[in-house]
Amino acid sequence: MPNQNEGMLTILIILVIAVVLLLVIGGVLIKFGSMWIQAQLSGAPISIFDLIAMRLRKVDPAVITRARIMSKKAGIDITSDKLEAHALSGGNVIAVVQALIAANKASITLSFDRACAIDLAGRDIRDAVNTSVNPKVIDCPNPAKGRQTIDAVAMNGIQLMVKAKVTVRTNIDRLVGGATEETIIARVGEGIVTAIGSTPSHQQVLENPDRISKAVLAKGLDTQTAFEIISIDIADVDVGENIGAKLRADQAEADKRMAQADAEKRAAMARALEQEMKALVEENRAKVVLAEAEVPRALAHALQSGRMGVMDYYNMKNVQADSYMREQIGGGKADNM
Repeated sequence: MPNQNEGMLTILIILVIAVVLLLVIGGVLIKFGSMWIQAQLSGAPISIFDLIAMRLRKVDPAVITRARIMSKKAGIDITSDKLEAHALSGGNVIAVVQALIAANKASITLSFDRACAIDLAGRDIRDAVNTSVNPKVIDCPNPAKGRQTIDAVAMNGIQLMVKAKVTVRTNIDRLVGGATEETIIARVGEGIVTAIGSTPSHQQVLENPDRISKAVLAKGLDTQTAFEIISIDIADVDVGENIGAKLRADQAEADKRMAQADAEKRAAMARALEQEMKALVEENRAKVVLAEAEVPRALAHALQSGRMGVMDYYNMKNVQADSYMREQIGGGKADNM
């Protein structure tokens, strides 16, 4: 009996293991079987073990299966290993495959590795291929940045406000490392300002705006950018202020203020000099008064010392009286003796 019981237990364990295995296999077939069958029927086979391994590596096998089927049906054979490697790198597998299909249909040379590099660089690979096939139009300046027109001044001082349309096509070869739309807009804006600034009269621009667009286009502004400029079209030109006259008026006003300041400076210096002269005159008058105050003392000393006699003194007084009388007769002003 013990042997029989042990045999029954062994059989039961084997049955349990078999049931578990069947359940696991059934779960795997339910989860991955449809994808495996779909890949097989589409001519893009992926082994069931590869699908299981993708799940273990945290890669969505449904995305890889779909991408492989899409590429195979479009005539582009991309192995599941390459697709999985791009997914593990953080790339958008579906976007890359769709871009490759679009490029292949448009006869644009684009390899899988190049497409992956563009995608991993953060560029929209599908939009890049679409723009390469169907060029897009860029507003210059970009209204979303707050500016509506490009303002430039012709040589005659008249301001012109310009709106331009730039038609560009993506250059796949320069997409990685090439400058973006912002650079194109900045370069075109700079070129328009330069072209208008070198025009003698604003009327020439109004008569023939095409000369501006041709001059800008000839500069090769798409160098080192991710785009190829097809055309630059002047959409609108408006006349603004007379900047030249305004600048001349401002300069004249500044010159006037400088002249007034210089005149006021000279007047202040003259007034200061006048005050200095008046002070000097008063100082000299004070010296004269002091000197005159010494005359009586000198006369007294001369009389005491005998250097001057009484007659000499009277003769001097007579001379002073004669002088005073002559000044009165002549209408002059004389000091009181």
